[in-house]
Formats: sequence, C-alpha cells, structure tokens
Amino acid sequence: MIDGREFRNVLGQFCTGITVITTVDPAGEPIGFACQSFAALSLDPPLVLFCPTKGSRSWAAIEAAGRFCVNVLAEEQQSTCATFGSRAEDKFAGLAWHSSPGGVPVLEGSLATIECTVDSVVDGGDHYIVIGRVQAMSEAGDGRPLLFYRGQYTGVAPDKSTPAPWRSDLDSFLTNTTLDTWL
Repeated sequence: MIDGREFRNVLGQFCTGITVITTVDPAGEPIGFACQSFAALSLDPPLVLFCPTKGSRSWAAIEAAGRFCVNVLAEEQQSTCATFGSRAEDKFAGLAWHSSPGGVPVLEGSLATIECTVDSVVDGGDHYIVIGRVQAMSEAGDGRPLLFYRGQYTGVAPDKSTPAPWRSDLDSFLTNTTLDTWL
C-alpha cells in the first residue's frame, strides 16, 4: 500500500510550473483555478492536458463552456496563484485581466497563454485528465516562470535562466517522435 504523505513527498521532488486555468461560467462570469498538473501532449494536432480534481467547481464550468485558457504564471505572480488556489468566491476581484477574442479570461502578467477547446476527458482516479485542442496562443515576454518544488514556490536561479543553445538533434528529437521514442 502506498502511503499518501510519502507519495506527495516523493512526487514533490519533481519541479512543476504553475498555471491558472480560466473560463467563463454559464452566467458569463470569469472562473478559474491554480493548476500545476499541466503539460504539452502533442504537436500534431496541437494538444495540451491538465488534471482537475473531480469535485472542482472550476472544472464543472470549463466542461460546460467547452473552452479554457491556460495562463502560465510568472515568478512574481505568487499572490495570483494563492488566490486561484483558494476557495475565494471572486478570484478575479482586483486582478488585471481581459477577455480574449475567443471569450476566455486572460490574466495580465502571465508569461504565456494557450486558448483551447475541450477535446476529450479521461478518468484519472480522483482527477480527470482533460485534453485540450489548442486554438490560439501567445507569449508575453522574457520573464521567469513561477515554479513549485517540495511543497513551496521556487524560481529559476538568475545564473541558470539562459537556456542551453538549441541543437538540431534535440529539435529533431522533439518534433519527430517515433513509436520507440521515450518522450
């Protein structure tokens, strides 16, 4: 039997980025939640995934709307993350945001936004695995991401923020996967 606390501690060794997934509810009000279980899934077609808990009110609104926006948080957005990770009634109060041309809330200051439609949903234990088809996306700048590691916020060290030089073999690996690719 796997102990829940040990499971969380072990998985806490894996650093994750933090996003806020947003949509509008059936009444047209903005809604969202902090999410660190987000990942790219496919280049062709362009798909991403995130994993909300089955009891999430935000997930219910996303499912009803059929569309959502992934807001990739910058390191200075810790308070935004805390708000969207809470059970506050109006998580958008006092927050700078705008509605995208696709009609989903976009948080100001995010490093990137990815607008999607719900493509499919798979059972994942006490969560759902939501696969989104990318409809639009944008990059906001050169900031550093807000990260979560060992149960707390962290960031990229200033001397480590420069990406490694791009290599053609890595580009080939990432864009030309085969059945035996481990990625």
